[in-house]
Amino acid sequence: MSTIGSQRPAQVSAARRRTVIDALRRGAVPESGLDLLATGLDRFETALDAELDAVASGGSVFKAVRGEYGSGKTFFTRWLGERAKRRNFAVAEIQISENETPLHKLETVYRRLTERLTTSSFPPSALRPVVDAWFYALEEDALAAGATEEELPGEVEKLLVARLAEVSRHAPSFATALRGYRAALADDDEATAAAVLAWLGGQPHVAASARRSAGVRGDLDHFGALGFLQGLLTVLRDSGHTGLFVVLDEVETLQRVRSDARDKALNALRQLIDEVHSGRFPGLYLAITGTPAFYDGQQGVQRLAPLAQRLATDFTTEPRFDNPRAVQIRLPGFTQESLVGLGVTIRDLYADAATSPERVRTVVDDAYVADLARAVGGALGGKVGVAPRLFLKKLVGDVLDRVDQFDDFDPRQHYKLTVASSELTDVERNLAATATGGSASADDIDLEL
Repeated sequence: MSTIGSQRPAQVSAARRRTVIDALRRGAVPESGLDLLATGLDRFETALDAELDAVASGGSVFKAVRGEYGSGKTFFTRWLGERAKRRNFAVAEIQISENETPLHKLETVYRRLTERLTTSSFPPSALRPVVDAWFYALEEDALAAGATEEELPGEVEKLLVARLAEVSRHAPSFATALRGYRAALADDDEATAAAVLAWLGGQPHVAASARRSAGVRGDLDHFGALGFLQGLLTVLRDSGHTGLFVVLDEVETLQRVRSDARDKALNALRQLIDEVHSGRFPGLYLAITGTPAFYDGQQGVQRLAPLAQRLATDFTTEPRFDNPRAVQIRLPGFTQESLVGLGVTIRDLYADAATSPERVRTVVDDAYVADLARAVGGALGGKVGVAPRLFLKKLVGDVLDRVDQFDDFDPRQHYKLTVASSELTDVERNLAATATGGSASADDIDLEL
């Protein structure tokens, strides 16, 4: 994603700047403040904003994001999530993994969703504030309709039944649990209320006494998870949120799981897409990220023909003619020029809060940023596309921090790029081994057993 000609806000708060810089220093994608870095994404803005507006109006959207390792998929989805939050969406980012969050177990995916649920006002997990706001909204609606204080509990119950009528057809226990949660709060039984809310969030092993108190039983299963998601969307809408933006990140990990689990996961993904397109989840924007190998390879999407048909997108034209309205969009990744542009943007953002801004800009000038970008790319076998994470980590932590703290530090004289294997991801490590004339270790090769 090109960052040439970055247009940053004239005034950036110290907190936003610190959040971005601290994340880059750790080699991570910032959780917020991505608009300070995101340029070159204007080609997507119009189409994606229109989709967000459609979801806010009661529609639903599924989007597949395609890109090589290092092309900025996580950055892109977090940037889109920030745009959704500005429209008062709730947001949840879920990392798909075989052990922690297997895609074929939708009850686990739903649980991770509620754990990672965030809003513009509340960090994860925002489930309880959202539910509390929903009950408050029901009370306000009942009072506005003329209910007295004595009639309020009964009128709120009537509204609860009416609002969740469609949800109760698929997951009646969702409404039952909400009643149990409210009853526990009315009795000042915080322990039971917390336990019932945990069950509502898909948590297993909730105390049997709390479940009995709420009138529910067992744990959430694969099929019940879809009904609970439908209920959560209703609660979000009625509590003042315009929609829910959910990201299933790194779905390409499905290629490395056992074939039976992979087939189940691919079918679960197909089921989710069909449910979104059927209109069952008004207010949901669901996005997934994956590598081209996942979308095009026989161990990924192509393994399930119905799923491949749903995600089929023409990428035979030049990337500049890609259709951002298509179900699948392609991130072109970084070039040497755009990597340098990103480095200059970060340098300027850092300098704005440095002890001596002009010294930072002079010592770490554009030419040095370009030299460092080439060096990092060279350390990774010339693969600039996977270099941004490591490049920004080195730029902030090894260069800018030292220039800011030590008046006599000159990176051209006192710093030599070093890349330790322990600080690399698996993909970066393999490329670094190739760059030094080595080869990947047998331990780095995934075998399907």
